[in-house]
Parts: sequence; structure tokens; C-alpha cells
Amino acid sequence: MNVTKFIDQTDSVRVGRVTEDKLIPLQLGSSFASLADLLADDDPIAAVESLTEESPILIDESIRWLPPIDNQEVWAAGVTYKRSQTARMEESEAAASCYDRVYNADRPELFFKATPHRVAGHRQPLRIRRDATWNVPEPEITLVLSPNLRIVGLTVGNDMSSRDIEGENPLYLPQAKCYDQCAGLGPWITLFRKLPPMAAIEVDLKIKRGSETVFDEQIAASQMARSFEDLVQWLGRDNTFPTGAFLMTGTGIVPTSDFTLQKDDIVNITISGVGTLSNPIVQG
Repeated sequence: MNVTKFIDQTDSVRVGRVTEDKLIPLQLGSSFASLADLLADDDPIAAVESLTEESPILIDESIRWLPPIDNQEVWAAGVTYKRSQTARMEESEAAASCYDRVYNADRPELFFKATPHRVAGHRQPLRIRRDATWNVPEPEITLVLSPNLRIVGLTVGNDMSSRDIEGENPLYLPQAKCYDQCAGLGPWITLFRKLPPMAAIEVDLKIKRGSETVFDEQIAASQMARSFEDLVQWLGRDNTFPTGAFLMTGTGIVPTSDFTLQKDDIVNITISGVGTLSNPIVQG
């Protein structure tokens, strides 16, 4: 089951259920006043099914999608794939040993990524920093967590990164990772009562520049060095999330050093069994 947020014809923010080609507005109420309330329920799928549905809307270019987030925090994991370990070591001579060690360490790299106002939804722009020269998208399976840190669903995540800033000094990571329009989530949340096996999940990144596809790569989630559950239990250590959280789980797709995003590029990230998140790139 897929649920999302969108803006309707009266310019109101709505929650809807998504089928193959239709968006079905849901009537919220006192029991479930927001999407976050639905995600916090013991059974989010049953909670969605309990709501009154309005007339379906055919999904086309006129839909104004919003990121499927209310007031949750967005966190991210790093160096969870071998390719990410190698890329981080290549970009930062000074900190190469840090990235090498964290890949094999018991404790993962976890960092705060974004507040809701820094998150873009499907077809909304993502930003590259004006003071960076090497910018890349990082396509990531993103866990949707309830307040008690149950994994209730998945969504598509884009962890925008300024690799030259992070590579200069690892202490600059917050500036390389967290800024306006630095994170993409969407186009919806796919709810699960039981997650599919990691071997069944594939991540696909395609970047278009004009009419040309300038980057195209895929990776299977089975290549992750850590499990989803392991990342979540580390995130929850001495940490509470009253409204839930989103956890990006790291990337195994890293463009080489001769590639950087440009203004007006279109980044398309597909996660099998979930959907495709598409974002145009802006700068300045």
C-alpha cells in the first residue's frame, strides 16, 4: 500500500492512497489527523484502510506532490556499501582511514540529515550548493520509522552531497550534507507489514542532462554491509523520536570524480517495489 501527501485543487494539503494510476484522497479526522498519525499506529495499513476515501484522481503531470513527511527528523547512514567506503577514501586523503575503519566497525556512521522544511518531494527541486564544485546525488533506500522505531515502510531517498566540501575536512560533513533542499523523499511511502528481503530490493539511479542520460547505474540492497534493523537499533540508542523518523540507509552508487551535477539536471531514483523519485536540480 502506498500513501503520500499532495496539494489538491483548493490548494489544501491532503493525504492520499496511491494505486497504479490513481491518487485517492483520504478524509482525516480526530483519530488520524496527519500522515504521521497513520504511521504511528500499531497497524498503519489498517489505519489507512479505515479512512473514508474520496473520488480517485487520475495521476498525471498536474498532480502537485509533496514529500511524505510531517514533522519527523531525517537521519542518514554512511559507508554502508563497499563502493561508498572506496569513494570516501578517494575523496579525502586526510580522513581516508576514518572511512576505512567505519565500514568494518561495530558502530555505523549515522548523522542528522534534514528537518522537514529542507526536504523536497517528487518533481520538486533539489539544490546544489553555490560554494561547492563537486556535487552528487546519493540514491538511498529510506526506512520509515514509527515513534517506537518500528520499520513501517520504505520510501525513495536522495541524500544530496557536496563531495569536495566533505573531502576537504570530515568535520565539514554537516555543511556538505545539510542545507536548504538537500534531501529528497517520495513520491510516496510504501507500507509493509513485513519488509521484502534485501536481495529483492534494487536501487537505480539515472541522471538526465537535456535529452541525454549522463549517468545510469544500479545496485542491489543485498550488497549492504549492514542490515536495516542494525542501523535502526543504533539510531535509537539514547535517542527518542516522538513523531517517528526517516532513516536513509546509505548508497552503493557513487559517480566518479569526473562527474558533478549541473543546474537543470533531472535526477531519477527508482527503488524496486516502491517507486521513482524525480527531482530537477537548481543552484543558488
